[in-house]
Amino acid sequence: MDFYTLKNAFFIGVFMAFMIGPVFFMLLKTSILKGARAAIAFDIGVILGDISFILMAYFGSRNLLEKIKDDPRLFLIGGLILVVYGVITYLDKSNKKEEGEKEVEVPKANNYFKLFLNGFLLNFINIGVLAFWLGTMVVVGPMLKMNPISIFWYFVFVILGYAITDLIKILLAKKLKSKLTPLVIYRIKKGMGVLLIVFGAFLMLKGAIPKEKMDDIMNKVQIENFNKKS
Repeated sequence: MDFYTLKNAFFIGVFMAFMIGPVFFMLLKTSILKGARAAIAFDIGVILGDISFILMAYFGSRNLLEKIKDDPRLFLIGGLILVVYGVITYLDKSNKKEEGEKEVEVPKANNYFKLFLNGFLLNFINIGVLAFWLGTMVVVGPMLKMNPISIFWYFVFVILGYAITDLIKILLAKKLKSKLTPLVIYRIKKGMGVLLIVFGAFLMLKGAIPKEKMDDIMNKVQIENFNKKS
């Protein structure tokens, strides 16, 4: 697996870390009220929830993907899942206050196990996260020829990007929370939704257009970009 693929995996993790939702605000709240260690304990639970979803997406779809891994319609399916998730994100009108109402309470004492459990459960009950990982697996699995080792390292880098970004969020929690006005949150959600829709639409287009034609299009784009830089 090349550096470009691993770099993309890392940035998918960074992207996921900035998805606005109850987990996002609970992480900031825990960091501010209980400190970095408590927030890290909470975040480990969140990450374990994501790993559980990734495993469910992998083992739940593996047999099907093995049979049709060379079928371009997989990109249509994966792209459609991401587009639907993007539309839901874009149309979500909840604001910061409403998000906060969904949060669980931060334990009064630094009960790290309880914080860990809260993080896991708060992430695990979000079916939208499973949909995102399923869409990603449907696209990434066949792209990596359903090679278990390649898929493992791909998602290791996804989780690494997610974890590093969350650590930065924990350390900058007070500054981030003060800047996250309802308008800023609204715009971030809109932006994330648009990115998911665009990426999903591109994957659907890739599934609809023959591989040879898509390769020609991508080559032309790369040549044009190279000429502009020259």
